[in-house]
Amino acid sequence: MSFLARLDSIVSRYLAEVAGPRERLALLRWQMAERHALDRRETMPGHVTTSAFVLSPDHAQILLIDHVVIGRWLQPGGHYEPAASFHESALREAVEETGVASPALHSWHRSGDLPFAIDSHEVPGNPRRNEPPHIHHDLQYLFIADPALPLTAQEEEVHAAAWKPIATLAEIAPVAFARLRTLSSHG
Repeated sequence: MSFLARLDSIVSRYLAEVAGPRERLALLRWQMAERHALDRRETMPGHVTTSAFVLSPDHAQILLIDHVVIGRWLQPGGHYEPAASFHESALREAVEETGVASPALHSWHRSGDLPFAIDSHEVPGNPRRNEPPHIHHDLQYLFIADPALPLTAQEEEVHAAAWKPIATLAEIAPVAFARLRTLSSHG
């Protein structure tokens, strides 16, 4: 199955099964309809990224990175790189950037590739790469890992990796944070 066919399948499922009433993903859906190469970082006005919300087993903490280029704490993630599933791309980024040991896909995903959240957001341009400001269509997945195990930040992209209180996510990813609160209250 092609990248766009896989993306279309999970975006359609996400909109039908997960998305809130204000999540329309209009730009992403338009770019998909136009057959843009969303798996390539040079595709404008936006392209696909994947990221990981790595939670402690009790959902009290989240693993975050202090991003070198963006200059703030975020969940680990990056530009999509080919993988058998989108969540595997997110997992690879989390392990590369933080050195987190043995993260497991959260049971919310039921072993599927449906994103927990899809967040299309503007990112600043990168003059070194001759990139203008653009959109990251970020497919976000949940993982569980042990916060007692050591971390190793990837120093080229990350100043630090650290476990933070889950409430820190409210400013970083409000849709995912609200959805996590609902998940935790039902779990």
